[in-house]
Amino acid sequence: MAVFLLTFVAALAALAGGFIAFRSRSRLGLALGFTAGLILGLVAFDLLPEIFEIVDSEGLDPVWPMISLVGGFLLFHIIEKFILIHHGTEEKYGPHRHPYVGVVGAVALSGHSFLDGLSIGIGFQVSTAVGMAVAIAVIGHRFADGFNTTNVMLYHQNKPSRAKQMLAVAAVMPILGGLSSLLFSLSEGVLAIYLGFFAGFLLYIGASDILPQAHSDGASRKAIVMTVLGAIFMFLVSQLV
Repeated sequence: MAVFLLTFVAALAALAGGFIAFRSRSRLGLALGFTAGLILGLVAFDLLPEIFEIVDSEGLDPVWPMISLVGGFLLFHIIEKFILIHHGTEEKYGPHRHPYVGVVGAVALSGHSFLDGLSIGIGFQVSTAVGMAVAIAVIGHRFADGFNTTNVMLYHQNKPSRAKQMLAVAAVMPILGGLSSLLFSLSEGVLAIYLGFFAGFLLYIGASDILPQAHSDGASRKAIVMTVLGAIFMFLVSQLV
């Protein structure tokens, strides 16, 4: 039940992000800065300690979760750059707008949405504390993805009605991902490797996606403060939950 409720909140966060994109960007940088801090704190204070605990209790080689972490980071980096290169133009990242490119970008974000919901469910397989921490980070990320999905569609000259359709898809996907996690459970060894992969994924979206957006609206100093506060908040959550 908790997985469904939290993925539903994540869906609402995506819709809220899309609504803001349709209206304005007011104070979005501050929210994204806080989200980036939450992600950093989640990886450092929840996911990595949980991985090390599983490694210690199961006698696993810690190199495999760390390989998975690097693999998760690089995989999403490669996917993102592959889309940019192969759906751009000969101008190499020059200004270019086409509805097809917008749809491809929105579909990629929807795929992220499914993985986010799945990660909430798997987080609860570890413990309630990890599940809640993952959900907090994912909900913040979903807001950014809803915002991005709408902006990508509109920037590439898609009609607002079509942008709303893709936003709805992005909103539903985390619910489907969360529900799919109820169909299986992972062994401790596989769970440690998955958590490493998810940590790498989070580090990538935090550093290359959310933080740059947080500083794009001119509120860089305030965004930095919010990032620090987000990391501190996640530290406190990890200690108290």
